[in-house]
Amino acid sequence: MTASDLDPDLLRAFLAVADHRSFTRAAAILNRTQSAVSVQIRRLEERLNVRLFHRTRSGVALSAAGHELLVYARRLLDLNAEAVDALRPRKRDAVVRLGVMDDYGTIVIPPLLAHFARSRPEIRVEIETGLTATMPARLGEDYDLVIAMHPERSGNAELLRREQAVWAAAASYSAGPHTLPVALYPPGCLFRRWATEALDAAGRPWRLAFVSRTLAAVEAIAAEGLAITVVKAGTLPPRLRVLSERDGLPPLPAADIRLHRARNLSRPATLLADHLQRAISQSGAI
Repeated sequence: MTASDLDPDLLRAFLAVADHRSFTRAAAILNRTQSAVSVQIRRLEERLNVRLFHRTRSGVALSAAGHELLVYARRLLDLNAEAVDALRPRKRDAVVRLGVMDDYGTIVIPPLLAHFARSRPEIRVEIETGLTATMPARLGEDYDLVIAMHPERSGNAELLRREQAVWAAAASYSAGPHTLPVALYPPGCLFRRWATEALDAAGRPWRLAFVSRTLAAVEAIAAEGLAITVVKAGTLPPRLRVLSERDGLPPLPAADIRLHRARNLSRPATLLADHLQRAISQSGAI
């Protein structure tokens, strides 16, 4: 290998650090130690004779040279993958199994999958929506990938986005002093626990008026003015409005949306995971 060659392994390490702004998170994604990733980045910097990252209080940031390399690194690795796929016998009907929350499965994920399908039509994605509390434990058996909700700053999977939990109701709904009717998901849902704990702590009378596993059903009840509910601010249904402390509702915590990957992922699953990670992380501030 000459000094001008760019080792794909070094480029993959570079992209992992660039995407996650952290050597620690990059090492976890690559299944390597942090010191091994640091060595790879140093070798790449020595080969190019440039500095690729600057350390910041919150992690690492790309240098000007790093930003320039980012475009080429993605193109080189994509071209490498394309060549490998084109020259080896193609596996038909590659399947990736994805578990995700109901609101993300109906609002956030579909357009991202449509974009992915246009570039990777040979990969079939099977989606299961529902409560994600138990899904990560079933990685490798029932799922290849899981996008799950966790309390803020908890969980050890890839952080995609931080979502604020908010109370929501029909535009005409007035949360008066009466006992609040609440529409929630079944036991095991993080939002259900937060809602009931917040109302109890505030001394606000309430009753469970409706329970469903689906966003559409809960939204329909709330939209008719029959109950209030809890949703993510980033996926607020258009028929609902946010209620706040001015409406007599207690504040709610924020949630982390994290991507869990099974061990020894197939290439199709890795391609989908990387696509979802980039798209969701770039579309929402953390």
